[in-house]
Parts: sequence; structure tokens; C-alpha cells
Amino acid sequence: MKNTDWTNNPPYNFFFDFISDNADRYAILLKCIDTLKLNSTVIPIEGNRHIFIFPQGQKSPHAGGAFPFSGGSPFLLSAHYDRVEGSPGANDNSIAVFQLLNAAMIFGQKRIGNWMIVFTDKEEIAAGESLEEQGSYSLAEKLRLWGLERSRIYNFDVCGAGNVFIFSTITEDILKHSELASISKVRSSVKSLRDHALATADKLRMDKIMLAPTPFSDDVGFLRAGLAAQTVTLLPADEAEKYSSLLRTRPDFVDLFISGKVKEQQESHNLPETWKSLNNASDVPSRLTPQFFELVVKFAVGLVNYK
Repeated sequence: MKNTDWTNNPPYNFFFDFISDNADRYAILLKCIDTLKLNSTVIPIEGNRHIFIFPQGQKSPHAGGAFPFSGGSPFLLSAHYDRVEGSPGANDNSIAVFQLLNAAMIFGQKRIGNWMIVFTDKEEIAAGESLEEQGSYSLAEKLRLWGLERSRIYNFDVCGAGNVFIFSTITEDILKHSELASISKVRSSVKSLRDHALATADKLRMDKIMLAPTPFSDDVGFLRAGLAAQTVTLLPADEAEKYSSLLRTRPDFVDLFISGKVKEQQESHNLPETWKSLNNASDVPSRLTPQFFELVVKFAVGLVNYK
């Protein structure tokens, strides 16, 4: 397979426009969604534009209106569509957006319900900005107001390189140091999400699974607002093996994520190469492994389809 063959078919035929210099990613994503005839709406929250996709037949709400599945516990699959300035953002997080678009197409074909997909805005926060300024934080507050606090949130981030699934443990690690009044409930929700992810991987006979701390994503913004979310990411096998070995010899490494010190030069060299390429000009399509994209799509569909 040529490295660009995968872009011949929808939804991936919009991918290179999406990662191009000075791309209006919001407009391109909406055009792609419209072309795919998906049921979507845009909900602005505190200046951020979150894009929701619902099953066909569900009435798309307007901001402040009634939401599908209100009072229930739908699966909410999320991926942020913003990127750091100066980075193509191929893996962080463009490819996960298109993988979830592909999943939405399959949900429609198989008439699978009880799901929502949300493409979040402002996952990337600048130096000096707090987690409360992350788009997922204010989104989580609205989800609660809309009666969706029991949504089962799976966050897909950096899913374009490798075939080893990493189910992030960073929220659990943060909770160990948390003073949240509802910590017991949140911890129980995190475990439930993790158990379902592991069960889904088992049903799909996916055996390349690793539980490990990962860089902050929308999961931390959700957590800050009191909602559990499970981040799903991937690494190449050799990088995953080296990272696993590092965690065995450096149990303190997780604390570096939480404190932010993992970004300092003396520690950042220990990060997997895939993570080193993020948020800079190195996040290019040639680093992607399109032969494994279908694994991510199958897993996303399986999360919703398997009870």
C-alpha cells in the first residue's frame, strides 16, 4: 500500500486538506461531515466550537435545547480537532478525527444507536493557561446540565502510529492526589470505562494492549470538571516495549506527567519517539501507519456495539 492510498476513500479524502498549512480545519471538517451526510450540529461553549454527531433520526439539538439521550448513559466518543500552531497535526489529532468519522459511517450502516461523537475544540492549551480553559472542561459542565453526566466517554487522541493500544491510566494517577469530594464515584466510573475497553479488546481478539500513563488530553479537562473519561492512544510496538521497560524501572515517571516536568529536557528524552514528534513540525503524515487505522475504527465501533 502506498502511503497515500488510504486517502482515496471517504472520509480520508479530506485528510490532506485538513492538515495543510493555514487550513480552516473547522470549515473543512464541517464540509466533510456534510458530504458524508452525517447528522451533526455545532455547539459553541465559551468561544469554543464543539461539533456533535448523532445517530440518524435523532433530533440535533441547538445550544440550550434538549439533548438526545438526556438522563441516559450513551457512549460519547471524542477527539479534538484543534492543533498547535506550526504543526501539521497529522497524528495529534487529525487522524483520530477521521477514524471516528469512519466509525460514524459504520454506525449508520449497521443502525447502531446509543452513541454520540464530539469533535472538541481547544484541547491544546498554551503555556500559562489552566485546565479550566481547556475546551473539555466547560463542555463537561454543559454535559451535566444537559443530563448527560452518565455518558461513557472514550477520548481518542494520537491514534495514527503503531498497533499497540494504550489505555491511559493518567486520570487514575491524578485521582490519587485529588481532593475531589466525588472522588470515589469518579474512580468507580474510570474503572468501569477501563473494564469495558479491556472487554471490548478481548472480544475483538486484540492482544496488543498496555495500561500506562500518557500525556494530558481532553480526559484531564473532563476530570477537572468531575467526569470520568478513558483516553485511547496507540504506539508502535518497539516504542511501547521501551516505554513499558522505563515504567518498570522508573515508577516515579508518572509523577513527571502530573507535575509537567516530563517536558523538561533531562526527562523528555525518555518519552516514546511518537510523543516527541507531537506539537511541532515533525507531526507529519509520513509518520502514520495507515495499515493499522482499521483497528482503531473496529475498536471504536466495538465499544458501542458490545454491551
